[in-house]
Amino acid sequence: MGQQFVWRLQSSDARAIRPEESSIPAAALLSPSSYSRPCFGVPVRAPLVPSSGDPVIQGPEEAFYLWAKMGVKRRRRPSKSSVVKVSFIGMNIAAFKAFRFSSIRRASVILQHLRMSKHTETAEVLLERRGCAGVITLNRPKLLNALSLNMIRQIYPQLKKWERDPDTFLIIIKGAGGKAFCAGGDIKALSEAKKAGQTLSQDLFREEYILNNAIASCQKPYVALIDGITMGGGVGLSVHGQFRVATERSLFAMPETGIGLFPDVGGGYFLPRLQGKLGYFLALTGFRLKGRDVHRAGIATHFVDSEKLHVLEEELLALKSPSAEDVAGVLESYHAKSKMGQDKSIIFEEHMDKINSCFSANTVEQILENLRQDGSPFAMEQIKVINKMSPTSLKITLRQLMEGSTKTLQEVLTMEYRLTQACMEGHDFHEGVRAVLIDKDQTPKWKPADLKDVTDEDLNSYFKSLGSRDLKF
Repeated sequence: MGQQFVWRLQSSDARAIRPEESSIPAAALLSPSSYSRPCFGVPVRAPLVPSSGDPVIQGPEEAFYLWAKMGVKRRRRPSKSSVVKVSFIGMNIAAFKAFRFSSIRRASVILQHLRMSKHTETAEVLLERRGCAGVITLNRPKLLNALSLNMIRQIYPQLKKWERDPDTFLIIIKGAGGKAFCAGGDIKALSEAKKAGQTLSQDLFREEYILNNAIASCQKPYVALIDGITMGGGVGLSVHGQFRVATERSLFAMPETGIGLFPDVGGGYFLPRLQGKLGYFLALTGFRLKGRDVHRAGIATHFVDSEKLHVLEEELLALKSPSAEDVAGVLESYHAKSKMGQDKSIIFEEHMDKINSCFSANTVEQILENLRQDGSPFAMEQIKVINKMSPTSLKITLRQLMEGSTKTLQEVLTMEYRLTQACMEGHDFHEGVRAVLIDKDQTPKWKPADLKDVTDEDLNSYFKSLGSRDLKF
């Protein structure tokens, strides 16, 4: 019958992988068609005929080279403690001979695969080539997929690589866990780093805004599946893309004025371009849009029931050399079939006249006065909300949107980078982080505490050029 060959895999370091992640079908070592990763394995002409099931690799360590008892040259004998056995039952002799000559090359392929699979659960972002598309998965579900500098540094070069790749026709970005697409950046870390004299706030904002611009200028169709919480940095990863798909679980907000910041990541560009004065209202109050309203407001381009997202994604991946029109056609078909929440009235629709009239003023003080004169329950509620925000942030935000309404995205991002660096040097951002995220007393002590004490001179200082330190694309 068949012979049993034992292969041994040796690790050159002590990094362990979890046993449940270390099993690879033995056939995957021989045939690329037997495993899901198209790059895996080298074809073998002679057949592999296992006599009892499909043997698997089982062991705690990475494979750095193969060692076989039957003729494959070994570099050193593996120690017992680090050996991982791979048994092939009934392997055809010709198959073995064909296999052994490429063993070292195979070892490097296996190592590459193990390195990719080793951190599947712990990697902050997953970058995969699937079907016709490059797929980005934000993979910090326990932290609501909060965006980190490390994630940005992985996404940006891969995005540019896929953009140049003639075999990649589409880019999809999504969040893991089902609760959030991306709830924003780690602002607590930013505050702590600044206090410690570190450069995180310079590096993160610069590289994040460069990524935002790359998404906006991407030459391939870019589809953001904004299922769940989408705030701050998550908005920057989605809203500038060509296609944004919301679901009934989507929750959009730009709540930065409540932590002494402003709606950045290009908020000064897309918010004033929403219908009427809706963007000004969202920016100053941090009002939350949910479900279908995210699409109705113009944040999303399509709405799809969350239970259909997986099928939608698979259909997109299965497209053959799709154009942007092909992608749009698929998205439109799913959008048209979605009925969830269709009969509900738009949450802001009944208040749009008030929003347009009250938030059309050129100063925050006048906006508040307009709301007081309106006197409706809706208007009075917005006064309460705005009065809790940082006075400095409110004035920065209004000017940011007014100036941004006539600027290009790159000009807006350059302006916003200046604002971030000034905010990092100021008081309110760090106080907002303390009140909301550290002590959680929800009672920030803003300085200045009153709008009238935020002078034009103060405001101008936030918008001034940084000279050689300005953002460059």
